[in-house]
Parts: sequence; structure tokens; C-alpha cells
Amino acid sequence: MSYTNIKITYFILCIIIMGCTKNETTFHQDIKYIIHEKCAVCHHPKGAGPFSLITYQDLIKRADMIKEVIEAKYMPPWPADPEYRSFLYEKSLTPDEIEKITIWLNGKQQKGEWTNNSFLDSLLVKDEKRKPDLQLTMKQSHITNSTNQDQFLMMKFPFELEKDTFIRQIEFVPGNTQIVHHINAHLITYSSTEKTNLFDGEYIVDTELFSDEACFKKLNILNDSGEYPVLTPSVSNYLPGSEQTIYPTGIGGFTAKKQNIILVNDFHYAPTPYSVKDSSYFNIYFSKHPPKRKIQETQLGTFGISKINPPLIIPPNEIKKFTTRARITKDISLLTINPHMHLLGKSFLAYAVTINDDTIPLIKIDDWNFRWQYFYTFKKMLKIPAGSEIIVEATYDNTSNNPDNPFSPPTTVSERVNFNGRGSMKTSNEMLQFIINYLPYEEGDEDIHLGI
Repeated sequence: MSYTNIKITYFILCIIIMGCTKNETTFHQDIKYIIHEKCAVCHHPKGAGPFSLITYQDLIKRADMIKEVIEAKYMPPWPADPEYRSFLYEKSLTPDEIEKITIWLNGKQQKGEWTNNSFLDSLLVKDEKRKPDLQLTMKQSHITNSTNQDQFLMMKFPFELEKDTFIRQIEFVPGNTQIVHHINAHLITYSSTEKTNLFDGEYIVDTELFSDEACFKKLNILNDSGEYPVLTPSVSNYLPGSEQTIYPTGIGGFTAKKQNIILVNDFHYAPTPYSVKDSSYFNIYFSKHPPKRKIQETQLGTFGISKINPPLIIPPNEIKKFTTRARITKDISLLTINPHMHLLGKSFLAYAVTINDDTIPLIKIDDWNFRWQYFYTFKKMLKIPAGSEIIVEATYDNTSNNPDNPFSPPTTVSERVNFNGRGSMKTSNEMLQFIINYLPYEEGDEDIHLGI
């Protein structure tokens, strides 16, 4: 081979090698932006994740675990099928993203050219800047019982303001995510002549022992006259894995007066065999603008506007399907939906059928996971025309093949209520709920983006 041919061959090989190197998957150029967007939003020093996934070193030392959980689609947790209906802030990895991360983990795990953590930096800076205008803490930390039984409590968080104030958001922050199962909170407001002292009375009452009326009296939330005060329902809610959505300005919000109480009508602590401390609290964010459109809420199924068919009774060693449906009498715009079941849940499907027999997909969960329950917010408002029927189909697995089954051997599980109507909220009982946040429809709602 001549010297000229050798030079040409060497030049071609260099081009090939450089091309291969250039196209090789690297952490900084190809992987980091996926991890930061889908994983680090929880897995950072101030997040809910038990460890950070920010740097190259963070991923390398957990490479085997990361590969396993993303291939199994166990992480990031996003139970809803993104091909059936897409929502804001989806955490699920696309097939291409899973393939890209897997190839990198199986390969040389190259770092690539360093780039800063701009996505995560902006997230942390945003969190730092978004300080609440008011924070309401428990009068004292609550210590759970050690009986390995659910606890259902009613709590009050009183607060006073200098003047009537618009509130943009009331955010519940669980103090201990291992034991706080769910809360439903309402805002009570008093005029200047209705209440002498907000801070009298008890702050925590066991709803398993007393009726609602007795709880209200013990908490001293009634007007001094004995009448019920003005209550705005569902100003804040929490479920495992849920994140509260802030809607665009003008949608949602509340008006607080000088004297107020946040009433947690249902504070549910999950069973634990230990005495565990919780110091949950509320962050309140004020607004300069009054709420133009107040959000309305309804729910199908348990405690809701529609019956479950057949009645929610799941015999042992059976996989059984149930439905619930409700007719919509006026045009509405859906904002956020929340499917809810307990440990025997297997799958959940919700859709609307119009009077013209058109189907509007709402949500589809093929593999229900009790630990990850979200309030799913649509990317844009979703119009449901008057006359449509919302239909929910839910399947429950009460067999020994269900690893979450609370009973061994399986036994009959159902909705079960006590004298307060609260017993069916126990984790070992079951529920079938489909909670809907909506607005009366206005022309152009379909074009309004709900993300901010």
C-alpha cells in the first residue's frame, strides 16, 4: 500500500472514530435533562424522594437499581396511561427515553462535556422564592396510636387576618408521608360579630368516637349563637403521591375574612404498629385579585352522586368489576380528576359518552397502585357537553395473588360505615370514587392552558 493510500485510510478511520465518539450517548448531553425533568423533581435534597438523582455520581452508584425500576416502569410513578389521555406534568418515561437511559447504563456510562444543572437550579430557586404568606402549624405534634389501626381525626387550624383577604392557594404539607394517608380540608369564615374566640375548644377530635355534631362542638367551630358558620368545601386535599395544581390567575381561589378556621374534616393516618410523630401544616398564599371563577367539585361512587353497580362487595378469591355513572345536566369544563380506590384496586377506567354517542376519554389505569394516587390535571380545560354520561369501570382483585391484599387468607371486603358514615375510609375496607373539579362552561374554555 502506498504512503498516499495509508494517509487516506488513516483519515477515513479518524473520521469514523470521531463520528462514533460524537454520537455516543453521554450523561450531560443526553441523559441528564431526562433525569432532571422526570426524576429529580422528587429526588433532590428538598424533595419527597429518599435520595438525590442530580449528578453523574448519583446515577452511577444506583445504576443497577435505576435500570431495573425504569425497565419495569415502576419508576417514575405515573399510573395513568399517557396514550389514553395526556395530563399536565406527566412523569412517565417514553419508550425512547427508557431505551436511551438503558443504553447509557449498559454502555460505558460516559460523562460527556460538563453542563450546569440549570433545570434543577431553576426548580430550587423557584421553590425558595415561593414563600407562603402565612403558615399554619398544629398546636402540637400529633403522636399516632401504636395499635396498627387506621386513625380518623378532625382538626382545626384557626387564624386571624387584619382584613378580608383573597387567597390564591391553600397547600397542605404532610409532616410524615409514611403515615399521613389523606386529608380533606375546608375553609370556615366568620363575620366580626359571629365568633368571640377562635382559639377556644379542642384542636383534635377522634371521629371514630364522636358524631360530626359532637366533633364540631368539641372543636368550638360553631357560631356563638350555635348556628353553623359559612364553609367553603375542599379548599385543600391530599392523597399519597398527589401534587396540588395552581390554576391560572382568575380560576379558583378563596376569600378569607378577619377570623377563619381551616377545618380538616378527615385527617386519616394509616395503620402503624409504632407511635409516630406528625407535624403537618398548611401554607397559605395570598392574591391581589379576587377569584373570578370558583371551582366546583363533585364525585361519583362512594359518598357521591351515583350508585355503584353492583354494590361494592368483593367476595374472597374473586376478581370483580363494578361500574358507576352520572348524567351531566349542563355544559362543564373539567380541570382536575382524581380516581380513588384502596388496596384491592386492580384497574380504573373513566370516560364520558355524549348524547351523540361520541366517547371522550378521561383516564385509564391498567395497573392500580394504592401508593401513587394523583389529582390529574388536563393540559387544557376539557368540555363535557350537557346530556353526557360519565362512566367509571373499576376492577378489584381479592385473591391471594394480589400482594397488597390486607387479608390472608382473603375475606369479604366492602364499603363499611359506622354511625358517622366514615368507616369505609379504612385502608382495609374499599372505596370507589371519581372526584371531579370543574367550572360551568364558557366559550373558549377549550383553549385555556391550565399550566402556569
